[in-house]
Amino acid sequence: MKIFKDRQSAGKLLAKHLKHYKGKDNVLVLGIPRGGVVVASAVAESLNLPLDIIVTRKIGALTQPELALGAVDPDGEVVWDQNLIDDLGSTIYDLKETVKNEVEEITRREDLYRREKKPLNVGGKTVILVDDGIATGATTLSAVRYLKRHEAKKIILAIPVASKEPVEKIIRELGEFGEVVVLETPEYFQAVGQFYHKFEPVSDEEVVQLLTS
Repeated sequence: MKIFKDRQSAGKLLAKHLKHYKGKDNVLVLGIPRGGVVVASAVAESLNLPLDIIVTRKIGALTQPELALGAVDPDGEVVWDQNLIDDLGSTIYDLKETVKNEVEEITRREDLYRREKKPLNVGGKTVILVDDGIATGATTLSAVRYLKRHEAKKIILAIPVASKEPVEKIIRELGEFGEVVVLETPEYFQAVGQFYHKFEPVSDEEVVQLLTS
């Protein structure tokens, strides 16, 4: 089982598996903030491709905010884990305020990170979608559905490490529409950070710097 040095080195390793996209027209790299942008930046730099963000946010349970009951995208569309909601005896209506708050946070982050730059148009493009890892897969699945809705031509999910079950779910969602490059799918998966020697929090300022450099 590989342990990555840090997010940047993980991105460089991913790029080696994606070198056939280097410098190609109509291909762009999108990172999921915050940590995913560090990985995506290394991928984009290695492949000489444009970099942008896609901000999706987890919808946490009211009593356990870290537990993902779904995720919301920039359009306000939500992907729900209905089975988990039912298990908790909750309802989507109970989470209405949480969804509203997360949509506001998406807007805040987009405005802050892009600094008035327009988002890259994904329509008709091949999109390399990057994060630093997948635990539940909620925010990644939300990003995939957003890209499909906005008519991306192809989606390549590029992830250093991921839990097996959510990756299988995303593969089914992509179908013939996409491709998946995951370097490690360990049997025992507790948290993304356990697979990095250095896994420090990424600040808003760092994301801004990566997008403007």
